[in-house]
Amino acid sequence: MPAKGGAETLVAAARALDDAGVELDDLGLRRPSLDDVFMALTGQRPDEPGPAAEPDRTAPAREQAGTTATAIAPPPPRDAGGPRMTPALALGDIAAVTRRNLLHTLRNPQLLAFASLQPVVFVLLFRYVFGGAISVPGGSYIDYLLPGIFVQTTLFGGSATAVGLAQDLREGIIDRFRSLPMARSAVLAGRTLADLARNVVTVALMVAVGTAVGFRFHAGPAAAVAALLWVLAFGYAFSWVFATVGLVTRNPEAAQFAAGFPLFLLVFASSAFVPVRTMPDWLQAFASVQPVSVTVNAVRALAEGGATLHWFWQSLAWTAGILLVFVPLSVRQYRRL
Repeated sequence: MPAKGGAETLVAAARALDDAGVELDDLGLRRPSLDDVFMALTGQRPDEPGPAAEPDRTAPAREQAGTTATAIAPPPPRDAGGPRMTPALALGDIAAVTRRNLLHTLRNPQLLAFASLQPVVFVLLFRYVFGGAISVPGGSYIDYLLPGIFVQTTLFGGSATAVGLAQDLREGIIDRFRSLPMARSAVLAGRTLADLARNVVTVALMVAVGTAVGFRFHAGPAAAVAALLWVLAFGYAFSWVFATVGLVTRNPEAAQFAAGFPLFLLVFASSAFVPVRTMPDWLQAFASVQPVSVTVNAVRALAEGGATLHWFWQSLAWTAGILLVFVPLSVRQYRRL
């Protein structure tokens, strides 16, 4: 509400809430952040009861960006005065959060540049530095390498989910989302979908870089599309692992380490860069069955035209299992915040 009369309105709101028996955790005047203005522009409204907390959806954004009086109270259930959730409203909430995260990436292009630079460096290093020492029977090393790079790119890109959620928790963005009458799934689904969209861009870049250094899809356009779609699906499943990590650690630096360290082990102890048969026997037992290896093998078979079903079903089982375990875990952790 406008700054004029803000103190009087604050006192009146405090009295009204006290008369209604609402216990307050905090009460004060503040200027809304850009996130508050964004949520106002998307048509959402705060969840606190009473007309003092209801934004005027017909007012210009500059008026809604004035000084506000905010009373923070536990939000009521949807069936106790708030709008009931429908699939259409839930999808709208997810779209709004996804858009917010994508806009954040666009406003910080260095994030996308960093996520793209790492796999490009890996391609160049393995192609021109290590490639001459690695032999692949029956094919070129660059055709062997790029499917592994595709999978690695989506996994490291998906790890941004952990860092992003932890950052939003530290900055209080998650608390603002939770104060709104929105679907509980929107914050997590919006974050993972935004990272999926970013992975689409980085994978497209990797295809271009790979083509420039000699990589080719040998099984035709349909198999190439199927390979890239499966890469993105596998990376999306792992985004939910990273969502759980971010919600548990609640610290961007800790989330980055907690997501990155096991990810390095999974990627490098796999068939992404070298054949598993070249590894020690004790490592082969792990590398041949872990999710990154079987997915890389499935994508490689699609790209080169080899036998696909054996690897694809194993990768499908891993992907489905990851989603079945970590989607409920991340939702449960979000509700416990």
